[in-house]
Amino acid sequence: MERFLPSDDPVLEEVLVWTINRDSLDMRRLLEWIPQARSIRERKLLLEKVRALADELEGAMQSLSSLQSGE
Repeated sequence: MERFLPSDDPVLEEVLVWTINRDSLDMRRLLEWIPQARSIRERKLLLEKVRALADELEGAMQSLSSLQSGE
């Protein structure tokens, strides 16, 4: 859905969109590396990083949603 009015904070909006895009790409790379990891310990570390990025991604999406809805 296209908005008719700009957000109250276009710089923050741009940062949030950048964060969402970057975290998504980083998660994809990490998930691709998991099968190639040499040990279970490495796989668990990669998965831990994916989970941390997922939390950051969710927060950025919630913030962007609030910003765009004017909350």
